[in-house]
Amino acid sequence: MRAITPGSAELRRYSRHLLIPEVGLAGQQRLAAARVLVIGAGGLGSPVLAYLAAAGVGRLIVIDDDTVDLTNLQRQILYDTADVGAPKAERAAERLRALNPQVAVDALRARFDASNARELVRLADLVVDASDTFETRYLVNDACVLEGKRDVSGSIFRFDGQLSVFGAPGGPCYRCLYPEPPPEHLVPSCSEGGVLGVLAGIIGSFQAAEALKLILGIGEPLIGRLLLVDALDARVRDVRIVRDPACALCGDAPSITDVGSPARREPPARTVPDLDLDGLDAALANGAVILDVREPHERALGEVPGAVAIPATALEARLHELDTARTYVVACRIGAKSRWAAQRLKEAGFGRVYHLRDGLLALAARDASFDVF
Repeated sequence: MRAITPGSAELRRYSRHLLIPEVGLAGQQRLAAARVLVIGAGGLGSPVLAYLAAAGVGRLIVIDDDTVDLTNLQRQILYDTADVGAPKAERAAERLRALNPQVAVDALRARFDASNARELVRLADLVVDASDTFETRYLVNDACVLEGKRDVSGSIFRFDGQLSVFGAPGGPCYRCLYPEPPPEHLVPSCSEGGVLGVLAGIIGSFQAAEALKLILGIGEPLIGRLLLVDALDARVRDVRIVRDPACALCGDAPSITDVGSPARREPPARTVPDLDLDGLDAALANGAVILDVREPHERALGEVPGAVAIPATALEARLHELDTARTYVVACRIGAKSRWAAQRLKEAGFGRVYHLRDGLLALAARDASFDVF
């Protein structure tokens, strides 16, 4: 950032920061010198990136391998209808540069994974985790702890949000709170369970505030505290969390020494074969039936003609309604709950069971008349 001098554009741009005693000129210069890695340019990443750019954070590194989808526009405010199909990272960078040309933005159209996690974290002073999967949250946490960087972590689902700062010296990490990822079938995503659009703005704004506080060295960051936001009942509370001496990552005798290493459950053996769309067509032609295990509120968005509909949550109680002599292709919206349901059928003695890989969204993408959004 250029020096802030009387009458300069920078003086006017950041004047409301300069008026705050806790920020002032020195604080604004600290913001200008900071490098922040933001993982995810979606619902949480949109407000995080916008507010950090507006605040004058000198360099933003944004990584996201996704493209803009029409369903994103309900909450991902960096994009508009014309952006559908465009790479999120690149389009986000364009918007941020337009918002504040003084900020350098590195757009990485890639997936944050074990091959690049530590290298990317190493580049930044601070990491903001705006991802939307448990797999990535654990990866971000592990990389931050191993590289000695703080992780401003946020998550949202339906009306509920939570955030904390992990990986700070003496503070807990994400694994202190949640030692292992939960089983895949028990974790519905926003694309399955939904999310109130404005909640992304609330939690993302909180994350941006925590990032700015950490860079400036002011206030009381959410280190050792988990902030819980209930947007439905308009309640906010925080709970204390402490570093676990037995934590596999940050404890006194850690067993995790690199990203992607142990301390996670082995995925269950998959004894139910997957079908792609061509396989589905062939199975249906031979008399198979689709078993739709979406919940009723999901089916309200679109029915599957000819399918048997039993929600995954009611499957145990309604197994007697199914015919063990029939062939079933089990499907849900994106293929998570349906994998568990297909395995459960197999365990219950159903011999002709298949799982629709990639879920009903893949079918909808192929057939424009079939809508399960």
